[in-house]
Amino acid sequence: MIIDAWIQHPTLRHAQDPMFASLRRWSKTEIPTEELPLSMTIAAMDVGGIAKSLTCAWQSPRHDMITNDEVAEFVAQYPDRLVGVGSVDISKPMEAVREVKRCVEELGFKAIRILPWLCEVPPTDRRFYPVYVACCEMNVPFCTQIGHTGPLMPSEVGRPIYLDQVAIDFPELVIVGGHIGYPWTDEAIAVATKHENVYIDTSAYTAERYPAQLVQFMKTNGRKKVLFGSNYPMIMPGKCLEKIDALGLDEETKALFLSGNAKRVYNI
Repeated sequence: MIIDAWIQHPTLRHAQDPMFASLRRWSKTEIPTEELPLSMTIAAMDVGGIAKSLTCAWQSPRHDMITNDEVAEFVAQYPDRLVGVGSVDISKPMEAVREVKRCVEELGFKAIRILPWLCEVPPTDRRFYPVYVACCEMNVPFCTQIGHTGPLMPSEVGRPIYLDQVAIDFPELVIVGGHIGYPWTDEAIAVATKHENVYIDTSAYTAERYPAQLVQFMKTNGRKKVLFGSNYPMIMPGKCLEKIDALGLDEETKALFLSGNAKRVYNI
């Protein structure tokens, strides 16, 4: 069984956003003009051998690129394949808290994800803190992006070291940092090692591009700390897994990486 810890089924307004121009340049794809059918996302999962994917909303102070209700509709169509991950607008703290609770209690989502670079502030900003409290109260992980950004937005707010302070202030909060933290992967490993409830997912990177120190972490004291992710549709899940055997993981570690850790962290 393989669980993909980070995908998004994009809406057309998400896919057409100008900030993704750099990603389109790298992937040599054109700006889409029609909505992507959900069946294509499921087909990509099938090709990659993915049993379940955590599909996330995208919300920011400027606009809702993929709403929580849209994610709920996606999950409703494929409840055995998709797991919902909500998002909220931190610029409206009380509304954000209420939305976290709605995502969990009414929509059945398993986590909340907020991207610091969309908000243009680091995760230590005071506006994040009500969301952390709500996640603790709802007993769901807080997911975020760590490392540089592919989209044309500032990267510095994604430095993994910011999560050190968050984990100190909220030791019971489960935190998952996606995109491995590059070029600050050593920071990500240090924070995940220091804090019991901090994890890393490998979304946005193919297995052959995992930094050597991350692979070593996965083989040693990080066996239960790293989750597989693809960041579909930027990278196809199957492409991410092509060189997985070359990592040299033993079978137990490989199983934890591909599904066991995600099952435990996200209560799947």
